[in-house]
Amino acid sequence: MLRRMGFCPKWITWMEGCLRSASISILVNGSPSAEFIPQKKLRQGDPLAAFLFNIVAEGLTGLMREALQKNQFKGLLVGRNWGEISILQYTDDTIFFGEAPMENVRAIKAMLRSFKMVSGLKINFAKNQFGAIGMPLQWTKNATTYLNCSLLSVPFTWIS
Repeated sequence: MLRRMGFCPKWITWMEGCLRSASISILVNGSPSAEFIPQKKLRQGDPLAAFLFNIVAEGLTGLMREALQKNQFKGLLVGRNWGEISILQYTDDTIFFGEAPMENVRAIKAMLRSFKMVSGLKINFAKNQFGAIGMPLQWTKNATTYLNCSLLSVPFTWIS
């Protein structure tokens, strides 16, 4: 991913070095344990985590861009000039915007599956929500079942 985004080999090597050189020690009754190498290279709270996640999340944006180019997803037209919006990302949150045919729902699921396989990141579907404006409630419930997520109630609260 870093190569595809144009990062130079030296910078990529530095990032790999940061991830490979990590070791952890745990305090047990106030005394540090022996150091060990974590199985997962990034740890919660790691200063690099948010930065590297944003780079990886760019892959999801790329999948959306490709789906739009191939007419596999129809974004939402907004504004005076009818600009198309399809995805918004902020830190580790993503919002998809689009028309409401079931083909768009299937495209979202395909993109999320592809992203999971390519990035190795797990998608917590229990935290995901789906909503559709102007669609029958049964259609929306069918879409949430297909996506294995919960129904978004409107108005909603964004909890990150």
